[in-house]
Amino acid sequence: MRLAGVLTLGCAGLAGLLLVAVAVGSTPFSLAQILAAFTSSDTTSPVSRIVLDLRLPRALLAVIVGAGLGMVGAVLQTLTRNDLADPFLFGLSSGAAAGAVFVITVTGNFLGFWTLPLAAFAGGLIASLIVLSLFGRLSRQSASQMVLAGLAVSFLLLSLTNYLIFAGDQRAAHSVLFWTLGGLGLANWDVLPIALAGLAAIGILVLLAHRQLDALLAGDEAAETLGISVTRIRQVAFLVCAFATASFVALTGVIGFIGLMVPHLARGVAGPLHGSMMLTSAVIGACLLLSSDIAARTLLAPQELPIGVLTTSVGAVFVLVLVHRQK
Repeated sequence: MRLAGVLTLGCAGLAGLLLVAVAVGSTPFSLAQILAAFTSSDTTSPVSRIVLDLRLPRALLAVIVGAGLGMVGAVLQTLTRNDLADPFLFGLSSGAAAGAVFVITVTGNFLGFWTLPLAAFAGGLIASLIVLSLFGRLSRQSASQMVLAGLAVSFLLLSLTNYLIFAGDQRAAHSVLFWTLGGLGLANWDVLPIALAGLAAIGILVLLAHRQLDALLAGDEAAETLGISVTRIRQVAFLVCAFATASFVALTGVIGFIGLMVPHLARGVAGPLHGSMMLTSAVIGACLLLSSDIAARTLLAPQELPIGVLTTSVGAVFVLVLVHRQK
């Protein structure tokens, strides 16, 4: 009953945040104007176009990406038995950023609007394949060895990104800043299916394998005695996490610490078992990223603050508190 109440409260809060996200901006709208935009048959009016074509898809993208990153972080923390694991620790986001920066500084948008998302998606998948091959070699090693391997790939890709920035067109610095600090500026109805595909992938994984993930909480040996192939579930789950992360980062750039913070908050509410914890992670992640986007658009209005600045700041404080409590 407690979990149901928390989830109901979270969904109600998310609905309220969606309304606020549509209302605030350089041109604020009242509730009456928003309702009129949704119910009016005239979709060409300025209010309708801003609400329906700009702010609503942006808010929905924040919800989808926040929910997906929260779930990905929870799965990665289980796979590695590391409380600080998230998509950035394994180079997934760094690979996507490197692909995007390569296009910005070297090739240009030779495929039009879709060039950047496709390049970021390809970079994320390439990074995941590198880490996955290392996982295959380290499948019998400790989880800490796997974390170190992912960290090495992440720093390698970060070095490549920095090289591309300094060697490429310096006039592209603003676009590079977007991909390294994150933002929701690419949001529109056409790109939402990409983010939904990533959310669906991680959701299906949890739905089908949540009992195997629960078994991993007891350790590899205990899971194998239950008939679970630990190596196989790690590889499949990591590949799904890589696909989902690449889908998100291809649209939003690198948004840090969502995947690290959310699982800890969710476990405090729903416990460690993945069936309920993942649903809670999705709700908390959606609320956290949407509220961060609202703050990013209002703190320095009319100028927009990169959303990664806010999430990284909050995440750094969260890690310090977490380390202090564990001590």
